[in-house]
Amino acid sequence: MKSILFTIAAFSILQSFVIAQTEIPRLISYELVKSYSKADLIKKWKEAGIPQSIAPIRYEVDVYEVIYNTCWHDSSCIKASGLYFVPRNAKEAPLLVYHHGTQIEKLRRIELGGEQAICMGFATDGYAVAYTDYVGLGKGDKFHLYHHVNTEAYASMDMVRAARIINKEKNIVLGKQLFASGYSQGGHATMAFQKVVEADPELHKEFPITASVPMSGAYDLTGVQESNMFTTYSHPGYLPYLMVSYQEVYKLYDNLKTTFIAPYDSTVLSLFNGEHSMGEVNRAMPKIPKDAIKTEIIEAYLKNEDYPFKVALKENSTHAWVPKSPMMLCYCEGDEQVNYKNSVVAYKSMKKLGAKHLRLNRIDKNMSHGTCALYTTLYAKMYFDSFLKGSKYGRKGPLFKRTLLAIGKSQMKKQVRKKKKQKQKQKQKNR
Repeated sequence: MKSILFTIAAFSILQSFVIAQTEIPRLISYELVKSYSKADLIKKWKEAGIPQSIAPIRYEVDVYEVIYNTCWHDSSCIKASGLYFVPRNAKEAPLLVYHHGTQIEKLRRIELGGEQAICMGFATDGYAVAYTDYVGLGKGDKFHLYHHVNTEAYASMDMVRAARIINKEKNIVLGKQLFASGYSQGGHATMAFQKVVEADPELHKEFPITASVPMSGAYDLTGVQESNMFTTYSHPGYLPYLMVSYQEVYKLYDNLKTTFIAPYDSTVLSLFNGEHSMGEVNRAMPKIPKDAIKTEIIEAYLKNEDYPFKVALKENSTHAWVPKSPMMLCYCEGDEQVNYKNSVVAYKSMKKLGAKHLRLNRIDKNMSHGTCALYTTLYAKMYFDSFLKGSKYGRKGPLFKRTLLAIGKSQMKKQVRKKKKQKQKQKQKNR
């Protein structure tokens, strides 16, 4: 009975969410905050060791900070923020909606590094890029709802709506192509964006996605990714992040604090105030995530398929649906944060349900989560570029560029091995 009521409540929230979306003005304000010359970008590319033969620098780029309206999980109107990367003087640029990885600190800087550098890599080659902060991050209201499908999707849609208003005011003319991608949590958010858009004919008409590339995301939250709760894990802080987020949306417990054992009941939850890093949360947690939770809570979760937290995870999993637009799933097998089987399970589930234009691309067998990000993005760009060159369902990219990437991966691995040997020698000397 509780499960039925939970489902009805979730459906009601979704309905009010959709209704509210039709009633709010999108754009609040925007400001030109950075302009990058070709010289700036050439310097950055050299520092990062990125050859222009793989990531060309064709345009200077203006970056706008955008403040806009979206909806909180209860359908109330809240402020959100993001960045809009515009290639200067580009004609009919395609639009890419880029979704960033896990972030717990509210502050978002504007810098030529990290995933903003990924956005810049697209923008300087002629893509306009809408980079959403999601809800609760950047200069937005409230706090972030981690791996929550509806707010991820609508934050992206409303960011695009705001960007379209800016385009009219600044005479920025875009082409017809609309792409979506993102890494880690951004992979999940990319899935959420496409899933929600394609489930509604009106939204699909408003956001006709050309193709997407979800990268290294946690799509199967109660299957593949769930297993990380019960073993030594590099990022145990992801579990309380999910619990805090879903407690806000679904009211799973009378008091979330009572689900944790001491000392975690008084130390961990206080870190989710937007002022701490994910590293701090990880260090405050036991190495096996479930060891922070009361035994009776874990037992109830394992025994009952209708346990509210499990139902919430299932509702926000994104591995079992049929994408209408072409999609390429990218991953690395050596990923220590997001089990690569998320991508494999999503691919198999979607194919079984009837997905047609779906690719699965293993980028590397051994790369870690952090190292994999750059390479998956470069493969994503080649895939998107193929649509701009006339492909209907997408191609892997030119053999020449893929060969260069393979050489780059080989050289990178040699450097990693060399550094490991140097560290081992240094340790032996220090003994």
